[in-house]
Amino acid sequence: MPRSTSSQLLEKDSLRLLRAALDQLEAGFAGLPALAPEAGVDWPAVERVLLEAAERLQDNYPYFHPQYAGQMLKPPHPAARLAAMLALWINPNNHALDGGRASSRMEKEAVAEIAAMFGWSTHLGHLTGGGTLANLEALWVAGRLNPSGCLLASSQAHYTHSRISAVLQLPYESVACDRASRLDLDALRRRLDQGGVGLVVATLGTTATGAVDPLPELLALRAQYGFRLHADAAYGGYFRLAGNLEPAARRAFDCLPEVDSIVVDPHKHGLQPYGCGCVLFKDPAVGRFYKHDSPYTYFSSSDLHLGEISLECSRAGAAAVGLWATQRLLPLTPGGEFARGLERGRQAAAELYRRLGADPRWVTAFAPELDIVIWAPRAASVSQASALAQRLFVEAERRQLYLALANLPVQFFDLPAGMQADRDTLTCLRSVLMKPEHLDWVPTLWELLNQAADAVPGPPTG
Repeated sequence: MPRSTSSQLLEKDSLRLLRAALDQLEAGFAGLPALAPEAGVDWPAVERVLLEAAERLQDNYPYFHPQYAGQMLKPPHPAARLAAMLALWINPNNHALDGGRASSRMEKEAVAEIAAMFGWSTHLGHLTGGGTLANLEALWVAGRLNPSGCLLASSQAHYTHSRISAVLQLPYESVACDRASRLDLDALRRRLDQGGVGLVVATLGTTATGAVDPLPELLALRAQYGFRLHADAAYGGYFRLAGNLEPAARRAFDCLPEVDSIVVDPHKHGLQPYGCGCVLFKDPAVGRFYKHDSPYTYFSSSDLHLGEISLECSRAGAAAVGLWATQRLLPLTPGGEFARGLERGRQAAAELYRRLGADPRWVTAFAPELDIVIWAPRAASVSQASALAQRLFVEAERRQLYLALANLPVQFFDLPAGMQADRDTLTCLRSVLMKPEHLDWVPTLWELLNQAADAVPGPPTG
């Protein structure tokens, strides 16, 4: 089992760097009169509350550890964590420039680097509190351009699109998926033939399976039918940098420069703390929809204030500082250290999938396109396999292997002969191997999974 050279589990060595950085920050304000110590702060009481909070936070899964391979959770990079904490001492607000002068510039630089990753030298974009708000802005702009146009997304697209459409009071329809969890092109074409479609959402990395919608074919349909095309790459967007994608996924990511808008979440694969999303528009002219007057916030500079191109008002400048620092340390370049981390996660998923496929105790689905793997125990029926998966989930947790469960269409799975499909969905096991170190830990995860399978009453058998 891989072990750290240090006995600690939570990285703490970086705290000395934070003190040095705070001293540097403070030196920039040396001309001001000195302040008395924080008045009214009862430091012993603060310590008691902090220790209580630390004890309460122990009631969490160990999201930072490689044996946590369940939901899409990973620790932020130390550079992101430290830079964001550093900014909190002055707590900038990236709405208007007088509330976050330096952090607003850092946000613009960091967002431009993300846009360049997608092949855009000209764009309009900014950070958001997360992918939901980023997608809201993309759908809002689509609605302003075509108020009566229906919004379409696959049945495996994130539920945020149907919810946002309801909030925006825009018509929304779900389109069926194929057996690989991708948007079904024939179903989409039949809906497009009916007319009235304003926007199609292409998901590049569904949150359930990591599936990548066929973007080249969607672009061809856009040329034929004239709809707006939005790429929800909140989960998978950074895989544009990965060099080990299969051909279909590679073609999809290579086509991203051709879409009309993109959403990506730096707080997923971008190594950032929550919340940090990003929305990008290819045509900066859509900024006209954000135009508004403010009686007091936009007078400190004639430069563009981020609040003038955002639906959010007050927004944490610390998130921008953390992202800027991370990208300064780990540039968004193919073949670089950041890209290699993505490739390791994808390689880990491929290795786990290979082991599952070679073991007759398990039922697999399509091969992972990114770093998410879904599988189920083999049983006499889908119902029995679903019940067994839930018991395995609990048993794995007893061994400190943390997986996830997902309820997915049976058509996604290669059911063996004799396994009865007595229901339409299968409750399966799911792993998100998004930590680079997961590649080294696959043998350990596999060993723990085998132990859990052996311990479950009525274990899966070949």
